[in-house]
Amino acid sequence: MLDKTFNPADCEAKLYDEWEKAGLFKADPEAPGKPFSIMFPPPNVTGTLHFGHALNFVLQDILIRWQREHGSNVLWQPGTDHAGIATQMVVERELDKSGVSRKTIGRDAFVERVWEWKSQSGGEIVRQLRTLGASADWSRERFTMDEGLSQAVREVFVSLHNEGIIYRDKRLVNWDPVFRSAISDLEVENRETCGSMWYIRYDLEYGNQITVGTTRPETMLGDVAVAVHPDDERYQHLIGSYAILPLIGRRIPIVADTYSDPEKGTGAVKITPAHDFNDFELGRRHDLPALSILDEAGHIDLSDIESDVADIADSATSDFVRSLQGVDRAVARKLIVEELERIDAIEKIEPHMLQVPHAERGGAIVEPRLTTQWYCDAKRLAGPAIAAVESAKVKFEPRQWENTFYAWMHDIQPWCISRQLWWGHRIPAWYSPDGDVFVARSESEARALAEEKLGSSVDLHQDEDVLDTWFSSALWPFTTLGWPEKTDELARYYPTSVLVTGFDIIFFWVARMMMMGLHFMGEVPFETILIHGLVRDERGQKMSKSKGNGLDPLDLVAEFGADATRMAICALTGPGRDIKFGKARVEEHRSFITKLWNAARLCEMNGVQPIADFDPGSVKSALGLWILAEAQGAVEAADLALKSYRFDEYAAACYRFVWNTFCDWFLELAKPTLSSENLLEAEEIRAVTAHVLGVILRMMHPVVPFVTEVIWREFGFGTSIGIAAWPVQSDIPDTSSAEAEIGWLIRLITEVRVIRSEMNVPPSQKSPLLLKDASALTRNRAAHWSDVISRMARVSEIKLSEGDIPKFAAQSILDEATLIIPLEGLIDLNAERNRLGKEIDKLAKEIDKVERKLANDDFMARAKPEVIEENRQRFDSFKHDQDRLKAALARINLS
Repeated sequence: MLDKTFNPADCEAKLYDEWEKAGLFKADPEAPGKPFSIMFPPPNVTGTLHFGHALNFVLQDILIRWQREHGSNVLWQPGTDHAGIATQMVVERELDKSGVSRKTIGRDAFVERVWEWKSQSGGEIVRQLRTLGASADWSRERFTMDEGLSQAVREVFVSLHNEGIIYRDKRLVNWDPVFRSAISDLEVENRETCGSMWYIRYDLEYGNQITVGTTRPETMLGDVAVAVHPDDERYQHLIGSYAILPLIGRRIPIVADTYSDPEKGTGAVKITPAHDFNDFELGRRHDLPALSILDEAGHIDLSDIESDVADIADSATSDFVRSLQGVDRAVARKLIVEELERIDAIEKIEPHMLQVPHAERGGAIVEPRLTTQWYCDAKRLAGPAIAAVESAKVKFEPRQWENTFYAWMHDIQPWCISRQLWWGHRIPAWYSPDGDVFVARSESEARALAEEKLGSSVDLHQDEDVLDTWFSSALWPFTTLGWPEKTDELARYYPTSVLVTGFDIIFFWVARMMMMGLHFMGEVPFETILIHGLVRDERGQKMSKSKGNGLDPLDLVAEFGADATRMAICALTGPGRDIKFGKARVEEHRSFITKLWNAARLCEMNGVQPIADFDPGSVKSALGLWILAEAQGAVEAADLALKSYRFDEYAAACYRFVWNTFCDWFLELAKPTLSSENLLEAEEIRAVTAHVLGVILRMMHPVVPFVTEVIWREFGFGTSIGIAAWPVQSDIPDTSSAEAEIGWLIRLITEVRVIRSEMNVPPSQKSPLLLKDASALTRNRAAHWSDVISRMARVSEIKLSEGDIPKFAAQSILDEATLIIPLEGLIDLNAERNRLGKEIDKLAKEIDKVERKLANDDFMARAKPEVIEENRQRFDSFKHDQDRLKAALARINLS
């Protein structure tokens, strides 16, 4: 027997362990069935499960379990990312606690410590994903630093280098001065900061001055030009002339470039190509030098401008500039501004709000820095990826994200793929003492290349840098399947079916996987890219620890169970929309799980058991035929929703059928039959009930796997629902007549319930029901279902009405008949009219208040979007209630 209540904690971990040990999640490339594969977006090995993960992996698991039921040959490929900078930071902090530094123990020992940490503490997130019910093939779990994947990374690097697609160049990168490494754009967080705009006077070569505005006066030591807009009449006469850089005395040209905005500041901007991305591009357009004045730690370094410093005529100024060597950039800014004020070069200082880039991991202010790095010519790889989307070989869901993809890809820049870290795939390049570079798959291969070129053996040292984590991630869809070997898995599961991911990494990961997959496999890595939104709190605000509005999915699983958490996520996930999520939504869906559980217990207590040879085509009763037709409709709606990636519609189809159709109507309507002395009729309804319960469990298993498994086993449907097939309805007789009859019955009961509720008739008091102008069909139906109507609609008797409508009665029209409920003696009709009138007036005042607020331009301009939306929802709710009460008032007949 099923327990009185469903306790997820008692069964979830146990069931999951049984599923995994039984191999229910394992993929077999030699098994039959259409291949269906999904790759994990590999979470960082340092990560723990947050709500973004929960959303992403629940959606994947629903698709995977659904396709298993459809008989597909399924692979859900799990794995984790080595997360270069994040992992190195974690281990460095562990070392710091012991008073040991990374540089003290050296590279080899440090990398060994990282591997030790990974084996002991890393990968916690994959254990947490099991708690959520993720049915991945864990026997195939991969790690981006696995030997097989590392070999593939070297192969790709060497191949692309030999093709000229990977090369070395000196360009600006995002530089973390604390971690002393280049970082990707995704690891940069722009924070709005209250700063200053300094207006500095630059002397012109032949008299007068030009004033430039800057938020970074410390970088002026590296200025090489002043830019003005070519159409700015204030400065046209200066184009081609020179200004004199304050403090340094360097002659710098005044150049015309549309980058300068006449509407901002003075319209003249200082150009420092080595310390600003826009300035770097302008410098290239005008063939300007790039002078670095900051070192890797963000301290002033005068090496590039030593000759300029030596030429400073004024000894005091020369001494000041030399004193800046080695000074932190923030301190240097203060000192430089003070010196500029001393020589009267500051025209004014204004407060200024600006976006300051910070390293996402360590929080340091990111510095654009000119360094020599390894680059990938992404533009050469982008063309086929763009064409694949244009030709619909790859489809975005929703389609709107194609525009984001195109915007990034058409403006793609060289990809900096090297990082100044110790943890990661070390770049397979070796250098001779003279600086020759030999790119090879191994050191022995590099030595062979060196001897071939140089004619003798030389000492080689490997590049100290490692590859950007996104480089190995870009190869994930095919390297996890064994590439460069031609494996059965690669032949069977590539290209993969669906990629489920967030919009924020369309460029960083999705586009790069497409570029690499097309280049090395000749095929796109996936057929569909399913983009989901962000998880926000119930008011639409981004979840964060600082706001205290974050939710831990593991806490929700512990409190409400994995099924309720999964169901809530599924129900709230619309196409590409952000998700407003709160604890209350999980609680609501726990109630749904409870409803399903209680329905199963009711079935069990009424002797419902699956019939092995049950034939739906043999069903005769209207109730049985109706529920079979409803079940078929629900299954088709659920299947179509998942085919369309409409998770919210899938959850809604399940919810409506289980809660409303099966529980609230079918089981209630079936109760008299289940206890009937007519054994044949009772046995048919029991068989139909068992069949439909089995349909429900299979239809809902993808989203609520645990509770469906428990009920499945208890009823003896099979050993595990994990190997059951998606419900396909057998042929059943024409159900139109049954659907019409039960549909009429439900509408009648509903209408009577509505009237009683609106009239405040106490549930304990039954009321008669009069049918006026009823057809023979209606009269026959009413007679046949009289016991059910009496019990479910709280009706004392059903009679035909031939005369006038009685005084003190409520009425409603149902098809050709008028439903009349005499209310005299049940309630005070006059008091009820007064109550309804007052409620309607009260709602009118609320509607007027909200209406005036929404019509107020000042409110609409100042209020937050979520506040405006809340008021619109209140207006709709008030209006709906007002219409309902007006309809109730109109029903009362006092004449």
